[in-house]
Amino acid sequence: MRRRFLAAALVPTLALTGCGLKPASAFIPHIEPAGIRPIPDLKDATIRVTSKEFTEQIILGKIAVLALTAAGANAEDHTNVQGSVTARKSITSGDNDLAWEYTGTGWITYLGEENPIADPQKQFEAVRDLDLKRNHIAWLAPPAPLNNTYAMAVTTATQKKYGLSDLSDMRKVPAGQRTFCVDPEFFTRNDGLRGMLKAYGLSYGSSVPATNVRQMSSGVVYNATSGGKCTFGEVFTTDGRIEALHLHVLSDSKHFFPNYNPAITVRESVLRAHPELTALFAKISPKLTTTVMRSLNSKVDVNGDDPVFVARDWMRDQGLIK
Repeated sequence: MRRRFLAAALVPTLALTGCGLKPASAFIPHIEPAGIRPIPDLKDATIRVTSKEFTEQIILGKIAVLALTAAGANAEDHTNVQGSVTARKSITSGDNDLAWEYTGTGWITYLGEENPIADPQKQFEAVRDLDLKRNHIAWLAPPAPLNNTYAMAVTTATQKKYGLSDLSDMRKVPAGQRTFCVDPEFFTRNDGLRGMLKAYGLSYGSSVPATNVRQMSSGVVYNATSGGKCTFGEVFTTDGRIEALHLHVLSDSKHFFPNYNPAITVRESVLRAHPELTALFAKISPKLTTTVMRSLNSKVDVNGDDPVFVARDWMRDQGLIK
């Protein structure tokens, strides 16, 4: 996934764990089955789970490891791999078996498609069908409802002052105060700043003067926005710092930003051997909303908790394990 969490320069009041900076170990705490029951056909089956290195991916990876363990499988924890390409290659090469992946990443980065699909379900079905055909990678339904995509955020005071709730409301802010804090990649991407402005009837260089756009690392954006250095700040919708800094995320009524809904991806041969994996993860995916994931990420990045215990405690709260 095209996350840049590792570039984060964190807010001084937050724990110095950072998005993706807290190391993840392969330790698996003791758990007992609850809502997830042992599956006879998974008993003693070895399933190798991987993830990328940022916080959300590590938490999701730990959830998969714990789910497989509760179901009776021998889950090998290979989470916390650096980079999307490396994690993906470990699946396609057969070095790992299973990982959570994002529909937008699969469609754009791995399959090379340029035009994202606005409808989340249709986007999932398109990436599922094409990835299976080309690469023998199966995407398990349903995808999680959480959407870890780009967004613009403002402070609560700014939101109330101008009556902001959607990106279409950017026009309500006088041009002189229509300032943006963004990272360099968002500034240059087709699905980044200029495309967003155009989609909502604004233009970089005129209705948004070039001097109103400040480029900085993605981690600094959160602090700069919270501190009033810009009116609008580029964020990721599931980042835990949104809640910690009391930022308000503007909705994207025109669906400009691509959908990044995670789903379990698994090698086709593994799924054929263990078709019960679909039902297992169907118990989990629907529970993972944007709000839930933002809270889980915050427990790691703001509170400094360990990802595996965050995953375990959430699964206990959901009655999946005990």
